[in-house]
Amino acid sequence: MTGTQEPIRFATFNASLNRNEEGQLIDDLSTPDNEQAKNVAEIIQRTNPDIVLINEFDFEPNDAAARLFRENYLEVSQNGANPIEFPYIHVDPSNTGIPSGFDLDNNGSVGGPNDAFGFGFFPGQFGMALYSKYPIDTENIRTFQNFLWKDMPGALLPDDPATPEPNDWYSPEELEVFRLSSKSHWDIPINVNGQIVHVLASHPTPPVFDGPEDRNGTRNHDEIRFWADYVTPGKGDYIYDDAGSLGGLTPGSRFVIMGDQNADPFDGDSTNNAILQLLDNPLINTSVTPDSNGGPDAAARQNAANDDHVGNPAFDTADFADTAPGNLRADYVLPSHNLEITDAAVFWPKSDDPLFRLVGDFDPALPGGFPSSDHRLVWTDVTVPNNRKTVNDLDFIGEVTFPTGLLFDSTEVGGLSGLTYDPSKNVYYSISDDRSQINPARFYTLDINLSDGELNNGDIKFRDVTTLTDENGNPFAASSLDPEGISLTDKGTVFISSEGSVTATPQVNPFVNEFSLTGEQLRELPVPKKFLPTTGSSGIRDNLAFEA
Repeated sequence: MTGTQEPIRFATFNASLNRNEEGQLIDDLSTPDNEQAKNVAEIIQRTNPDIVLINEFDFEPNDAAARLFRENYLEVSQNGANPIEFPYIHVDPSNTGIPSGFDLDNNGSVGGPNDAFGFGFFPGQFGMALYSKYPIDTENIRTFQNFLWKDMPGALLPDDPATPEPNDWYSPEELEVFRLSSKSHWDIPINVNGQIVHVLASHPTPPVFDGPEDRNGTRNHDEIRFWADYVTPGKGDYIYDDAGSLGGLTPGSRFVIMGDQNADPFDGDSTNNAILQLLDNPLINTSVTPDSNGGPDAAARQNAANDDHVGNPAFDTADFADTAPGNLRADYVLPSHNLEITDAAVFWPKSDDPLFRLVGDFDPALPGGFPSSDHRLVWTDVTVPNNRKTVNDLDFIGEVTFPTGLLFDSTEVGGLSGLTYDPSKNVYYSISDDRSQINPARFYTLDINLSDGELNNGDIKFRDVTTLTDENGNPFAASSLDPEGISLTDKGTVFISSEGSVTATPQVNPFVNEFSLTGEQLRELPVPKKFLPTTGSSGIRDNLAFEA
């Protein structure tokens, strides 16, 4: 059965449910009377997400704090809002507040929040919690709390400007233990109506509160880069998880990157436009940007730094100091390209909206300065295609392999990567995917005899070889394209996909073009710029898992 499910709402909320002392969050959530927690819960109830990641939620073993928040707040109506039930919770330790044993801020003494693996006054402060209405595939969760920053190729390790040596803010001994994640990075597979969607959760460090060495800015950049590499085939091979397994996300997987990334694409203090590593990634769907009416309202009302911002205030998700940096887009819900966005928003009511009481403006009389948080909940609705087909009673009927060096019609047969059937002629067309090093790009016409219900040697015969030619009738240059897929159309032509090549001179971009059965290119279907390979990539597979 194929089809599309109802939209699923993914949300992220830096809810500021962190406390100044270990165990204080447990105390606050043990009764249903904490005003801030009630406001946070009401925001979640009124937006009604199916999966929500809460940042700045202190870690407690055995999900203790997360369960109290669910039982005493989320499952209790707040101001008439419908209670919300999340049967599934995921919580894991955070690097925040875990002593490193080193003087990481180079102030001459060891100890305190700046010398922890992630800034924090006690272990787990500013942690994360995930709530889901859908089952979590707990056996396949991957965490990356212990991944070392130095093990990221080309890491932006900070430099001590007082010395001539590069990238030496941290000593070799410190780099042997220094973890990339200021909290952690989680890959949490969720079973959404039989389809797995990976929630990729994190909360990179703010790119401020440092000095000219930019140790927090560079770390923020590389914490964001981690997910960009993880989801891009061929880029995340260096990654290892806390269980020792290697590699990034399986190509073609569905995912949603969620969390307070502490980086605005235009304004603020992030290093090297860090968030563009995700927003410009071709595997990420950025077709809809979550927005609000309250963001522009707040920016106009608060003035100061907001007046000089380049970004659209409707996209802001955080109400920061008016002097600097002003309001910013810091929180993101970014689905993969194979998930369709149907709607998205930031929960930020205007000042004249009755629900404005839940977010408010900064008030020094309030704990934390806001009724809930200085961040706003961000949600995105996506549809998860149901592409599963149930096929029963299949029998294996055989296989045929071809020896290396097999010649047909003066061509050496290379790899065959795609096959399509032409019922009008009872023949098959198969694309050769050997990057045209051996012969010009081509496809074969094959006879396949299955009349006896089996596939054996001798049942496949090469009937013809067809060389592909460009719009001028010329064969494509050697190594200039890498055909991968072929599909017959209902009008007797074929679509052929090619990965392209950045090593060719001039560079040849990937395509899905239409050809006649005699090989002439009939129509170009250019790949959008977002999906084109960049310098250092070998083709479209480095940016997008793509087959025709």
